Amino acid sequence: MEIIRTVEWMKEASRAARDLSRRIGFVPTMGALHEGHLSLVRAAMAEHRPVVVSIFVNPAQFGPLEDFTKYPRQLEKDAALLEELGVDFLFTPEASEIYPVGFRTYVNVEGLSDRLEGKSRPGHFRGVTTVVLKLLEIVQPHSAFFGRKDAQQTRIIRQMARDLNLSTEIAVLPIVREPDGLAMSSRNAYLGAEERRAATALSRGLAAAAAAIEAGERNSTVLIEKVRNMLNAQPSIRPDYVELVSEETFEPAAKLSGASLLLVAAFVGVSRPARLIDNLLATPEPGGRFRVTL
Repeated sequence: MEIIRTVEWMKEASRAARDLSRRIGFVPTMGALHEGHLSLVRAAMAEHRPVVVSIFVNPAQFGPLEDFTKYPRQLEKDAALLEELGVDFLFTPEASEIYPVGFRTYVNVEGLSDRLEGKSRPGHFRGVTTVVLKLLEIVQPHSAFFGRKDAQQTRIIRQMARDLNLSTEIAVLPIVREPDGLAMSSRNAYLGAEERRAATALSRGLAAAAAAIEAGERNSTVLIEKVRNMLNAQPSIRPDYVELVSEETFEPAAKLSGASLLLVAAFVGVSRPARLIDNLLATPEPGGRFRVTL
């Protein structure tokens, strides 16, 4: 595996691959890799060669009170995992490579970026879309792979790719979970043993809502309450939001009708709370039923 640290070096490697008519797969990450990331890498490797993985903790998507300096970093361990999988290139630039002196251009997807995660983390999605666009331009992949856990983020990236006529296919893969149901996240590393057990309330709440949907419940208030009841039973959890939205518009829905997402965000822990997110996807099927995916 070749470790690349500069933009021009990465561009040169991508040009060489395209000149040989190879299909480039790309997995952008902020490191602290877990099985969720590695599942994206394996999906990329199934149909692409070379595969590029980036590790870049993007300062533009962190607010002033967020955990940029404390975000877990384990480059040596991450590189070993990727090399073992057979990744061709690891792109790990310094911030000055991505945001050189004088940088002043940002990307904003209007109408999808100001609610939920966007409201809780002002400026977050501007930082995400800007860095993703820059990485796609640098790597020039045929396909880029993202996880559905960050559902609003993936919706915004798909919209950006469509609006700006990007040639990269945006692939969104299922959430990968721990055996107890907790969605895999680099921020899970912040949790102590008791907090880790409490954190399963997010997925257990969504599972309770999923069971209600499968039993015929369609009212958003009832479904949201299923999740909130599970969160509120844990003293170390402070809910941020629980909301049922349209998968396409991310506008709130009074009841389950078309393809929808039930989204949850919560702070877990007291002294150093970790902000975790999770969701379920409900898609309509014939006969008025819904297929629920956790």
